[in-house]
Amino acid sequence: MKIRFCENNKGKGKVVRRLKEEFPDLDIKVKDCIKECSTCSEKPMAKVSKDIITASDGGLLYKKIVAIINTN
Repeated sequence: MKIRFCENNKGKGKVVRRLKEEFPDLDIKVKDCIKECSTCSEKPMAKVSKDIITASDGGLLYKKIVAIINTN
């Protein structure tokens, strides 16, 4: 499973660290840009496989991503 974060997205820092610590086998990367600028500028987000996941804050984004990981 690929998880991508944009370097410019606010709220990604703790989410990325926690995911890398708890799921070291996943392909988790912070890219310069993931081509989702309108969403990225508005709220915390990540691209999980090919789906865009958004949340109101980093904690909720983390929970949403973990839920997806656990269903796969």
